Amino acid sequence: MKKLSVVFLALVLILPLVFISCSKEEKSVAQTVSAPVVEQVSYVLPESFADGIYFAMADSFDSGGWKSTVTVVVEGGKIVDVDWNGVTENATLDKKAYDRAGKYNMVKFGNAIADWHVQAERVEDYIVATQDLTGVSFDADGHTDAISGVTISVDEAFKLAIKALATPAVGKGPYTDGSYFAIEEQYPDSGWKEYINLTVINGNIVAARWNAFDKSGNDKVAYDKAGNYNMVKFGGAQAEWYVQAQRVEAQLIKDQDPNKVDTVGGVSVGTEEPMSLAKIALANGPVTAGPYTDGLYFASQANFPDSGWKSNATLLIKNGNIVDVYISGVNKDGDDKKDFDKAGKYNMVKFGGAQAEWYEQAERVENFILETQDIKAVTYNASGETDVVSGVSIAVDEYVKLLEAALAAGPR
Repeated sequence: MKKLSVVFLALVLILPLVFISCSKEEKSVAQTVSAPVVEQVSYVLPESFADGIYFAMADSFDSGGWKSTVTVVVEGGKIVDVDWNGVTENATLDKKAYDRAGKYNMVKFGNAIADWHVQAERVEDYIVATQDLTGVSFDADGHTDAISGVTISVDEAFKLAIKALATPAVGKGPYTDGSYFAIEEQYPDSGWKEYINLTVINGNIVAARWNAFDKSGNDKVAYDKAGNYNMVKFGGAQAEWYVQAQRVEAQLIKDQDPNKVDTVGGVSVGTEEPMSLAKIALANGPVTAGPYTDGLYFASQANFPDSGWKSNATLLIKNGNIVDVYISGVNKDGDDKKDFDKAGKYNMVKFGGAQAEWYEQAERVENFILETQDIKAVTYNASGETDVVSGVSIAVDEYVKLLEAALAAGPR
């Protein structure tokens, strides 16, 4: 195989296209530059490949929110397997899993010749069959006519394969490929319920997202980026919470072990909770993709009813699964109904002879939805009461309707 040098040039301004000039024995490769590169790095393919597993990942997310990855396996000096995939900033389902779960839908919504994962596999098969990473030409958008049944942009797959093989083999990491998730069981005193998402490719953690949400349906990262948290302004912190969270995520990806992440440079927020969640997530294993659209959902009654409690419902969906449900309400003093009840101020058992306090019955409904993954499974009669959730005599119709309204409205 001929020697190839691919040089990524330091740029001050973004250029649409850079052509790398090679020697007479080398082929030219077009490189699309979407962001400034701060240093000059040369990737040189060896004359022959040493056996091993090689990996490379794009430096930034594309306009669709995906960061491409390529894993190359070499045995007997030959490329025997290629995996072209992608990860999201939220560290949820990898691109192939997302597509296979019917969530990308290039055929259904774009009239594509085949879905993304099918076309990606055709690219992988082409590389294994030809053993050639330099003989394919691309147009300005990264498309090629060399691979039958492929209409997606493919240049990045070849560039990342070149980058992977030009750097030392990394082997395979200790984890099972897939998406991982864990969440706190209860809202802590801070009011922010934390969770973590991890994406594993080639056995390694390649993406992590530590985040939280509150009972009003606020996403902590988005809330902080909007200037509503203000740890720097009001707490004298060295960086805002979301910035520090990103540093913790980066350290976990670097160390590949939540047990090793303790103190992180530029981080004053505690790392104990996110690393504890990371341990739980990894111990639980990869999750199975669900049918829903990821996001944080919230709905509330428009006005205060005669009861004095304005009902609300919060729903968190990750990897297509319902992972948290919170049904409650607020009064005109701003009290949360569950907290009010837990403090002994509602007293349905003492004064109403109920079988359980209101918050306990509400939690039984929440747990039922988590178990069934189906809001509509909570059926109710004309009085709003349900027979399908054991130990629940309170009216549930208002909460079911709010959850359905939240889903219909889409993620916040």
